[in-house]
Amino acid sequence: MQVHIVSLFPDYFNGPFECGPTRIVQQKGILEIEVINPRDFTDDPHRTVDDYPFGGGSGMVLKPEPVCQAVESVRQENSHVVLLTPQGRLFNQSVAREFSRLEHLVLICGRYKGVDERVRTVLADDEVSLGDYIISGGEAAALAIVESVARLLPGAVEHEQSVATDSFSPSILDAPYYTRPRVFRGISVPEVLVSGDHASIAGWRRNQALLLTARRRPDLLRNEVLTENERKSLLAELGKESANGKEEREN
Repeated sequence: MQVHIVSLFPDYFNGPFECGPTRIVQQKGILEIEVINPRDFTDDPHRTVDDYPFGGGSGMVLKPEPVCQAVESVRQENSHVVLLTPQGRLFNQSVAREFSRLEHLVLICGRYKGVDERVRTVLADDEVSLGDYIISGGEAAALAIVESVARLLPGAVEHEQSVATDSFSPSILDAPYYTRPRVFRGISVPEVLVSGDHASIAGWRRNQALLLTARRRPDLLRNEVLTENERKSLLAELGKESANGKEEREN
């Protein structure tokens, strides 16, 4: 897989891609990452990449010429060009899996007030946002996307099954995990996890994952298929928690 990142700040990526699964898949030749600076595609002494917006207003806008030329210098028939923008679809684990199946991913990092709209019209195959907040540019988003995608590539993680059970790999959050020591500051590891009964452990983790999701991200349960027993158990547990919370408030 090839990834090209179009960014005014190539140095931003020095270091992060040399760590963890992203480093591993690069060393194995599974992933190639290159950062392209639009300033290299300007033709004035100041290497100008931005200008004032037509119609007035505050802020500066990235010019279309250097961005388009930067992308077109690497674009191939199999390229998927993504503009990183607050207007894009929300990036999640499903999108990460989608991107991990691509041969060539091009990420355009915006800066300043934004990117000239014609970049979106002429180049973008896709638009992606990390979430409902604003950061200084698309570099942090590109970093998160590449790391999320890299760990899904074959050979990135020693135990690939662990990736399949991460939070959001199914549509829900993952269950809590414990390791040694068995007792820490008076808190013991749940007995089922040391029982050796793999069926019971799997059932406990499934129930805990559903309960954690219901508490913290109930919106995710809309995409999860529950058995009748799971649904009843979850409702009973939530009802018990609600009753206990009401009793505590009254006391």
